[in-house]
Amino acid sequence: MAVVSVRLNEQEEKVLEYLTEYFHEEKSSLLKKSMFELYEDTQDIRFVDTYLEEKGLRKENFVSADDLLD
Repeated sequence: MAVVSVRLNEQEEKVLEYLTEYFHEEKSSLLKKSMFELYEDTQDIRFVDTYLEEKGLRKENFVSADDLLD
């Protein structure tokens, strides 16, 4: 098992503390969950990219969430 040290600035530390209290979880558990959520996002993106490629669709035809929020 690996041990990883993470440096947080004051704002990041406050957010982590808030989440720890809100979810009643240990800091390490929250960080692990966040890591797996990000990993899942990358797998979803890869799945969509593969699908679009197989169907011959162009990714540029779609609007990103960032564009929708601007």
